Amino acid sequence: MLFDRSWYNRSGVERVMGFASEDQVEQFFQDVPEFERMLVRSGIRLIKYWFSITDEEQQLRFLMRIHDPLKQWKLSPMDLQSRVRWEAYTKAKEETF
Repeated sequence: MLFDRSWYNRSGVERVMGFASEDQVEQFFQDVPEFERMLVRSGIRLIKYWFSITDEEQQLRFLMRIHDPLKQWKLSPMDLQSRVRWEAYTKAKEETF
């Protein structure tokens, strides 16, 4: 079972982009441990990975997507809005962990 940008999005993207209220984010932080315990009690082996890149690497990847016609399909208006919020994403990540 893989939860990629679904369940765990609440504390990152939804929080930073304003799609979730602070009350919803707080409820998420209360629900996560119980949800994960339920998975483990059900026999699911829970393994968490966090992949992270530097601000500089993210900037390089965005520039490549902007200038490379073969990669432009990967770039959305939401990506551009998110890019300027690097610090907010970093803060949300640190608070999540």
